[in-house]
Amino acid sequence: MDSYTATTRPRTPRPRTAPGGPAGTRPRGGAGTHPRTPAPPRTLPPHTVFAERLLAVLSGERPVHWMLGHTVGEAYEQLVHLAPATPLRSLGPRPVLRRCSVQLDRHRTAMEAFASIATGRRVRAMAFRLELGTDQRWRCAAVELDGLGVAARHP
Repeated sequence: MDSYTATTRPRTPRPRTAPGGPAGTRPRGGAGTHPRTPAPPRTLPPHTVFAERLLAVLSGERPVHWMLGHTVGEAYEQLVHLAPATPLRSLGPRPVLRRCSVQLDRHRTAMEAFASIATGRRVRAMAFRLELGTDQRWRCAAVELDGLGVAARHP
């Protein structure tokens, strides 16, 4: 044997880990990339925002005056007459907006919206009209709940 002998240790397998972290913590994406940053919050379309606002008022979660700057014409009066009965209040879980559809007029200055709302086991219908003001803000101009709109004032 020559004077140089290599001393090597037996090789033991190392667990496969991502650089800088234990197994299973590797960020998604290609190797060496940074984890994705979260997407900015998505803004909801105006008809969905108003459906949620109307749901909050008609379920008793918010007072009617919360809609003061968001209504025009008779819509506020309709809410004043509908809200005290809290027609969308549920004895179970909080009512939930299930679906909200909209149809724009040809000038894109008004929209008719229809929403379905789950209140426990029951599904309720709500329709409302939004109009675009000169300040480019949408405001609610009419509200009907299961056919109870203006007619609800005159039994």
